[in-house]
Amino acid sequence: MAIGRLGIDDVRPRTTDGALPTKAVVGEVVPISALIWREGHDAISATVVVTSPNGRTFSLPMTAEDCRPDYCHAVFTPDSPGLWRFRVEAWSDPIATWRNAVTKKSAAGQTAAEMDNDLIHGAELLNRAAKDSPHSALLRSAAKALEAEAPLRDRLAPALADDVAAALATHPLRELVTEGPECEVNVERRKALFSSWYELFPRSTGGWDENGHPVHGTFATTMEALPRVAAMGFDTVYFPPIHPIGTLNRKGPNNTLVAEEGDVGSPWAIGSAEGGHDAIHPELGTEKDLRALIARAQELGLEVALDLALQAAPDHPWAKTHPEFFTVLPDGTIAYAENPPKKYQDIYPINFDNAPKKIYKEIYRVVMHWVELGITTFRVDNPHTKPANFWHWLIAKVHNTHPDVIFLAEAFTRPARLLGLAKAGFSQSYTYFPWKTTKKELTGFAQDCVRQADISRPSFWVNTPDILHAFIQTGNRSAFAIRATLAATLSPLWGMYSGFELYEHEPVAPGSEEYLDSEKYQLRPRDYQGALERGDSLEPYITLLNRIRRAHPAFQQLRNLTFHTVDNDQIIAYSKFDPVTGDSVLTVVNLDPTYAQEGMITLNMDALGLAPGASFPVHDMVSGAQYEWNMRNYVRLSPVDNVAHIFRLPRIDEPARTRLSFRSIADEDYRP
Repeated sequence: MAIGRLGIDDVRPRTTDGALPTKAVVGEVVPISALIWREGHDAISATVVVTSPNGRTFSLPMTAEDCRPDYCHAVFTPDSPGLWRFRVEAWSDPIATWRNAVTKKSAAGQTAAEMDNDLIHGAELLNRAAKDSPHSALLRSAAKALEAEAPLRDRLAPALADDVAAALATHPLRELVTEGPECEVNVERRKALFSSWYELFPRSTGGWDENGHPVHGTFATTMEALPRVAAMGFDTVYFPPIHPIGTLNRKGPNNTLVAEEGDVGSPWAIGSAEGGHDAIHPELGTEKDLRALIARAQELGLEVALDLALQAAPDHPWAKTHPEFFTVLPDGTIAYAENPPKKYQDIYPINFDNAPKKIYKEIYRVVMHWVELGITTFRVDNPHTKPANFWHWLIAKVHNTHPDVIFLAEAFTRPARLLGLAKAGFSQSYTYFPWKTTKKELTGFAQDCVRQADISRPSFWVNTPDILHAFIQTGNRSAFAIRATLAATLSPLWGMYSGFELYEHEPVAPGSEEYLDSEKYQLRPRDYQGALERGDSLEPYITLLNRIRRAHPAFQQLRNLTFHTVDNDQIIAYSKFDPVTGDSVLTVVNLDPTYAQEGMITLNMDALGLAPGASFPVHDMVSGAQYEWNMRNYVRLSPVDNVAHIFRLPRIDEPARTRLSFRSIADEDYRP
């Protein structure tokens, strides 16, 4: 990029090459910062020019940062979805330069005669500023005073008055205006940032027959399961693939290679003679039944998310009509999926390099089929095994006509791929949260998520059908409560797979993260009500977590996270705040599911918008207790009682909110 008359560097938010937009949602406070510099000592200022998707343009003044020399910042809050643009403009501020000089000279005792040229120059500057200002009378009056025959103090006072400074702040005199690069921010609906997901298998909602055998569920029985999900406070209910399941090479219970009669197979082995990705498994119901299910979910405040798994069973219709979609081996057979030494004989992976135009067109058709049926959220299976440019094309094309559609990337992969998919357009991303269990791991991981907030929105899942982490394999209730607390309070996006609330914890084999009798291969009806009545369910605590999340905008933020010092590595403490309302919360979690832990917390008072010596009330939203706290406080958390404190703190006042919004930016050196 060419060097401008004035220096504009390190503009954020912006990806490294600026070729793709960063992310935000409607109503989110977006921090903008830039390094502004020039030669010499003359004053320099900066403005952000923001353009909305409908072409509305407005300017925001940038404020110099206290903690980083030459950096300026501003914030804007998009009020509609779409592609927003902003550009930083740097400009020489001759009146600020003049004010600085005459203030120093008069303080040094120079006389009016010695400063005559300065006074004349000041009058010229104010008259120039008055030409296009709504405050022209005020500015011309101050200019006239500078030219008057009067004592120096009287001549300077009007030009240095607060009302003149305020007038110039809104309509400054700008010279040497230099434009920085145009940056883009893709703004999505609010739910792309804040949502609580619950995963269930519709086919497992049928209960048992009179002989105690599981009955295949339908969309009608799934509809009956939704009120419980909504009552727990979840707002998105996600279904694994609902399509016909292949019969060739179908897997049996616990992933056995040979299925017996009546075995239902894996729903990710999509396609059979009954149809493919645009069809519904006949035992679940019809499109009419699905529409009714979606309508009922909406009545309950739930959004239905479907799985988009781009792979095919050997008897998928594509295997006959479009063999070019796959890799055909020299012997004429189609290659099944392999991840040596694992073999997936029931899955044909798509080869996107064979017939890309046909594949792109067909997949877009499939996605739009479900969108037109009322689906606005997709959980995408293994997107990192498909080309990133395909996803960029597909998501952009869908958003051209349906910008509200959310795509969640189920990509447990290396950071470069995960961030690459996020930049390609995915609204949300699975993360490695399930494997972060120690204080050090959690702190570093969460801080990385904050640093990447302009690019990636992390979704913290406590479990999935194929992730049963060792931390919860003991079946310890406190272990489940700890993981739910961390996921629900660290990230505005969190998710849970059904059975977690019942403490399901048995692996298929020692050292495995696969569930015994995995629902991926068989029906798993559950007696949620019975467990609740026996007091053997985490439902009440999960309901409380989701209620707290909804009530406090601070938990709906990703960018504003601060960790506080605790002298015990088994206790973690962190705070969040909302820059719009000033809502502020502090979460303290015992990471030990077995023993009580205690320690002293030293709070970062500046991050809480409080004076170092302040004393303030805190209200524990878990227990209902009230305490009076200060900078250092004693805590003790027992797994028998509560694994965490979730405190409501005093609101942060407005002047501190913008400053605090830039704390993480000022301290970080990472650019996605």
